[in-house]
Amino acid sequence: MKNILIFAIVLCLGTYSYAQQSYKGKIVDTSNNPLSGATIIESNNIENGVMSDTDGLFTISLQNSTEITISFLGYITKKIRLTSDFNTIRLTSDNVLLEEVLVTSANREIQKRSEVPGSISSINKQAIAETKAFGIDQLVNQVPGVFMPTSRAASNEQHFMAVRSPISTKALFLFLEDGLQIRPTSVFNHNALLEMNNVSFGRIEVLKGPASSIYGSEAIGGSFNFITKNPTENLSGSLAFQTNDLGLSRYELEVSDQTSEKFGFYLGSHFVKRKEGPIGHSDYEKLAVTFKTVYDINTSTKWTTVFDIIDFRSDMSGSLSERNYNEGNYESDQTFTEREAISFRARTTLDKFWNDNNKTSFNFLVRNNRMDQIPSYRIRQFRNQGQLTGLGSGEVNSNRFTSFVGLIQHKLDFNFANSSLIIGATADYSPQDYVSETTRVIVDPETRKNLDYTINSGDFILNYEADILNYASFFQYEISPIDALKITAALRYDGFEYDYDNQIENSGAEDAVDNFNNLTPKLGINYNFNSKTGVYTNYSQGFTPPQVSTLYRNRNELRGITPSRYHNYEIGGYFSIPSKLKFDLAVYLLDGQNTLVTMRDENDNFFSTNAGKTRSYGVEYGITWKPIKELSLTHNGSYAQHRYVDFFDRGIDYSDTDRKTAPNLMGTSLITYQKNFENTFGFSITAEQELIGEYNTSFENQIDNEDGTFSTETYSGHSIFNLRASVQYKGFEVWGHALNIFDELYATRASFNRFRGENSYTIGNPRAFHLGVRYNF
Repeated sequence: MKNILIFAIVLCLGTYSYAQQSYKGKIVDTSNNPLSGATIIESNNIENGVMSDTDGLFTISLQNSTEITISFLGYITKKIRLTSDFNTIRLTSDNVLLEEVLVTSANREIQKRSEVPGSISSINKQAIAETKAFGIDQLVNQVPGVFMPTSRAASNEQHFMAVRSPISTKALFLFLEDGLQIRPTSVFNHNALLEMNNVSFGRIEVLKGPASSIYGSEAIGGSFNFITKNPTENLSGSLAFQTNDLGLSRYELEVSDQTSEKFGFYLGSHFVKRKEGPIGHSDYEKLAVTFKTVYDINTSTKWTTVFDIIDFRSDMSGSLSERNYNEGNYESDQTFTEREAISFRARTTLDKFWNDNNKTSFNFLVRNNRMDQIPSYRIRQFRNQGQLTGLGSGEVNSNRFTSFVGLIQHKLDFNFANSSLIIGATADYSPQDYVSETTRVIVDPETRKNLDYTINSGDFILNYEADILNYASFFQYEISPIDALKITAALRYDGFEYDYDNQIENSGAEDAVDNFNNLTPKLGINYNFNSKTGVYTNYSQGFTPPQVSTLYRNRNELRGITPSRYHNYEIGGYFSIPSKLKFDLAVYLLDGQNTLVTMRDENDNFFSTNAGKTRSYGVEYGITWKPIKELSLTHNGSYAQHRYVDFFDRGIDYSDTDRKTAPNLMGTSLITYQKNFENTFGFSITAEQELIGEYNTSFENQIDNEDGTFSTETYSGHSIFNLRASVQYKGFEVWGHALNIFDELYATRASFNRFRGENSYTIGNPRAFHLGVRYNF
């Protein structure tokens, strides 16, 4: 009996010992930064819990179970089973809960907004879902100082861009997906965003001003980083359909799942087409597919792959004459111009966490792209004494490239002054070929329509092969001498080699190997009074080499093209009262040297040339106020001056004058009322104003009034009002947009044509109604 009693006591002690087994671990984010204050609770006993300390460490004793639930504000709640070894647990940020707290665009690593010495805005998952955008412009135009003009009635995702610059097509902007460029350096296309799949965006970050110290060339006015959605914890997805009276129909599909503790996938696709819209010759079709997988090989190694396929074909309606614009005649002069693009990107990234202080990211990217055009902007109608002759000229062109990109980046956290060092190197090898031939155009003198064309076979404007190599190394060092202060210093070296092989016999530019190089610094300072209020200042440089087609199109002419360089000086700050008020402000000065501008020659053909010196300066601001939980009022705006400091054209001095197509005032205002009832039913309604101020379309005093006086052609600007409303019931969503509700005549861009002596207009949409429906499962 005594032995039985002793055995029972030992058994109970053993059971109690097992039930009270102690486990240790650390809670970190996806960049291995410790998360202090995370809650760790035993899944089967919610009364048993602890919190992580300032280093993210925790110790918990579990009873009869090894499963815990980890939660932290701004991150997705996670359940895991602990092991007897030390447990490193990574939480993924939840963009629905974050109010622009975390960003990645500044250095490809997740960090707090308050640690970035620059003007950066984040459009999170919730904002994207609430906007119900059918175009990227409806998203990025919410950012202060950003204007992506595109005609929703005609341009078919073809667009211009303006960020700290005039409305232009220049290589002043960098478009990235998950921190990697979607196109190689020197093969910039201002329409590159049509090569994106906006269904797949989990977050959009816009970093304004030069970011060349990390991303390299072309990161001048702004860098747009489109971050793809991650797999969801459980099987989920959606089906959606949208349509409007602008002739557009759109179909969407999403499926996502974490199929095991280690593997998850995301698939997002959409097909969109326009047929017989209000603008003549504006049909288009686009298919976009994104497939992403995330594989957690182990607690210290993550492997991510992303595949994108974009197949796009569009008419090119071109701009409207001043007469047609004012009379509301939306019949295009074009009947055959078009653009076709097929784009494929495959990226694989291996993130390795060596220990608490070291992380390395290995990236490899393959791009394959082809764009064929019969461009409307290259057509010239012949005139004799001001009268159309019935003939004209144009061109067809085809641009193809294949890219092989490698990037390695290592982050080292030091155990003093909260300092860290990022070092990296990248190489981008992109063989490209470009063919452009002239065309003979048939014009109807009565209607001014371009009716037909024939290719002048063998009459090449350009026909070349070019191997483009961009190699670079960079570092960024951050240190906080005191808790409130952070100093950031960065430096990048870029080398460029264009190996140009002319395929035209006895014509065109000679074969050449051109080399450019650049050293780009950045210095920034953050001072945060508290977690809700801070200021920053920075100096940064931007650099962009000539585009290959631009460089060799003009190679044998007097208009030689040289690299453009920019110096940016900026100061800004932010203030917030959680759930009540948020305010951001940035003041900047951007000096440009050899800024590239587009001109027309004596034959009415476009060409590019350097503009000497330019200067842009202004203020950008954003404010959101929520007087009550359901109501928010937002205004994002900018006021800027864009000037020629030193510029001559045809012997005329335009120094110290305003630049063309450069509005001083831009803004978006939103009033939103949103109400949800017990997570089953909800609705929202938003009133929106888009504001663009007056701007010059010609040089100052370029217009000869033939009475001894000179004047400047302008566009008066516009103010457009839109309404959005949506209703959600369980898994169903229905929404509607009323666009340009007062049916104002406006242009997304206007420019002066000195050969016609009048403005040309890219037309905005008339009053239109858009309807969408989605089922979420």
